[in-house]
Amino acid sequence: MASTADAGFFSEIWRFLSGERDNKPLVSTAASISMPLLGSASAAGSGVGGPVLEDGSSLAVTQDSALVGTRNPAGIVPTSNFDQILIYTVEQGDTPGSIADRFGISLNTLLWANNIRNPNLIKLGSELVILPVSGVQYEVRKGDTIAAIAKRFKGDADEILAFNGLAPGEILEVGTNLIIPDGEIATVPSSGGINRYANLPDLGGYYIRPINGGRKSRGIHGFNGVDLANSCGLPVFASAEGQVLIARSTGWNGGYGDYVAISHSNRTQTLYAHLSQVFVGAGQRVSQGAVIGVIGSSGNSTGCHLHFEVRGARNPF
Repeated sequence: MASTADAGFFSEIWRFLSGERDNKPLVSTAASISMPLLGSASAAGSGVGGPVLEDGSSLAVTQDSALVGTRNPAGIVPTSNFDQILIYTVEQGDTPGSIADRFGISLNTLLWANNIRNPNLIKLGSELVILPVSGVQYEVRKGDTIAAIAKRFKGDADEILAFNGLAPGEILEVGTNLIIPDGEIATVPSSGGINRYANLPDLGGYYIRPINGGRKSRGIHGFNGVDLANSCGLPVFASAEGQVLIARSTGWNGGYGDYVAISHSNRTQTLYAHLSQVFVGAGQRVSQGAVIGVIGSSGNSTGCHLHFEVRGARNPF
């Protein structure tokens, strides 16, 4: 299993990362947190900007830390930027809202990332994915529909509904701020685009290509991910040696579908999404090149491909 940090030790680290004051402890003495092997690496950049769209308007972007579903009363503005995935084990006295608060995310983010519809289903001993989510924050205008917003920002209508707590067919209120998970912005050509991963370290040949052959069907999007397309059923390889942090073979999982996340000894993580089969389990050590699953089209996918993310370094593919 991923190493479990002593509660007091983690508390001090989290206070350092988040700037939390001593009068508001984030982790109870009973809390247990499973972390990547060497802890998390902070994301680069502030993640909030005002790019110019094709129609001349500007838009707020929320991409460097977990997003906040504005209609969720437990949602808070995150206090720190992080790009690593954490696993949290629910302890005595926890509530869904207190867990979300502890990590500076919203309750919607917590539920969405764990494919949970009812917060009451979170029980003592449950292992929850604390997943940083990237996307776009958009203010609803007159005449907007979920379908139109999803198309404009290359998002998924069902994900937008689920993340923001909206019912299908619900009339959008002008001025409401919505989060489009994994949304993208089409900027004017002169802007040069947005690449918040450009300053991440280049680790050269540390990672190998996670599939044989294929083609890159989509460049950087989501959380430093690329899409590598090939036939369903072909093997997916561990891009580097490490320990399996997450292995999910069922569920929507925030659009990833069946996916695997691996923590590496250099403080980075890799993530392999839209698989049709998963061959490894959480806590398992894998060598570089080991077969961890096969290419599929699960989750938010429209064809056979691998969505491959690198967290903490540049994506070499």
